[in-house]
Amino acid sequence: MISSLGSLFSHHLRRWIPDPFVFALVLTLLIGLLAFAFTDSGPAELTGHWYRGFWMLLEFGMQMVLILATGFAIALSPPAARAIDALAKFARTPGAVYVVVLIAGGLFNLVSWGWTVLAAVLGRELARRVRGVDYAYLIACVYISGQPWVGGLSSSIPLLLNTDGNFLVEAGVLDSTISTSRTLGSGLNLAYIAIYFAVMPLLMWWMRPGPRQTRTLDELRDPDEREARTVAEEAEAQTLDGRSFSDRLNNGSVIQLLVAAAAMWFIFGHFAANGFDIDLNIMIFIFFALGLVAHRTPMRYGLAMKRACGNVYGIVFQYPFYAGIMGIMMFSGLGAQISLWLAQGATMESLPLIAQFAGAAINFAIPSAGGEWAVIGPSLTETALSVSAHLSSAEQEAYVARIAMAVAYGETSTNLLQPFFLLAVLPVMGAGVVIHARDVMGYLVIPFVVSYTLTALLVGLFPL
Repeated sequence: MISSLGSLFSHHLRRWIPDPFVFALVLTLLIGLLAFAFTDSGPAELTGHWYRGFWMLLEFGMQMVLILATGFAIALSPPAARAIDALAKFARTPGAVYVVVLIAGGLFNLVSWGWTVLAAVLGRELARRVRGVDYAYLIACVYISGQPWVGGLSSSIPLLLNTDGNFLVEAGVLDSTISTSRTLGSGLNLAYIAIYFAVMPLLMWWMRPGPRQTRTLDELRDPDEREARTVAEEAEAQTLDGRSFSDRLNNGSVIQLLVAAAAMWFIFGHFAANGFDIDLNIMIFIFFALGLVAHRTPMRYGLAMKRACGNVYGIVFQYPFYAGIMGIMMFSGLGAQISLWLAQGATMESLPLIAQFAGAAINFAIPSAGGEWAVIGPSLTETALSVSAHLSSAEQEAYVARIAMAVAYGETSTNLLQPFFLLAVLPVMGAGVVIHARDVMGYLVIPFVVSYTLTALLVGLFPL
């Protein structure tokens, strides 16, 4: 029955789900109208807020682009191909393919949300090898496998809280940074990760489409599309004779490996001096170093990054629109007003659930955990400090960390209903295939309901 329900959602929502860019345009107008109705800002001020916000997340947006591109470049390397070959041995049936992708993708995303592309590459390769895999459903599984990222090493809110001079510290809301041991290393977060791996693979195996509903990769493939060459094959095709000075530089490994060694030297020194101190910049730097080692030559790494950067075009041009929405919410006061409305009358018991709901709801307008936290984080943090004032300083810090993680969990849950980050998956899995976001979104409704409900129970009941 649940399989039929998933297929029913998929069939009907295809008629209603527009292109992801349409979401950005509609939400821009909607948030502007709400700000006009509920704040003192007029049309001229609101367009000014929108323009000002348009450029606010350029650094953060570039970090997102780089973490995705560098992760994708690693996915295109020979070591990644060998890892995919090893994982393919565990997937002999369509149901096993879905489960392997959900487990492997979840593990990838604990390292970095940019490694969703590894799950996408794995999923496409398994769909080529195993007969009877429903390709749209497989893409949904790949997308769902991104859920654990918020509890992993690249989670934006915990990393921001652990960054010296972050905006909450500069504003005087917090006296100091909050260690990732309070957020990512907490029992709450470990339980969140365990719930994903215990529930989601089983749920998606249970929901898998029957044979009569299945549309395979071969059925969706464009017959005129040629299979892409590997990075190594493309590099070989661009070589002149292998003996020229330029070929030796382009295809030699010494210079690139020396630079990679210097990067690794700094990385080891960073962790030796600072302990387990991870932020977005060090994660991207690690990915650069790993990519240099994995591809070995400048030509191959350059071609891999060329393909990887083509994969992020949607994020490049849509991110400023969402930053503009954030600007409207931030500078008009709408975001703070919404978080104050939600937190009004909150107690220690109810605030985590309120924070989760706020993260889930505002994610539609700002599909960025870091950007969302910049809008609602100050109000929720101040409320958390107020309702927990009777606790010791250590307990109060742990409670603030819980509120931050509740926002993060809410934010990632509605990624299943907001198609923006499908832009990180579809360019990989949709190459040469006739498929759109609307073909996938219907399969995500039931996983969203299950994930949100279980997470609400977790943030509301797990001991502090």
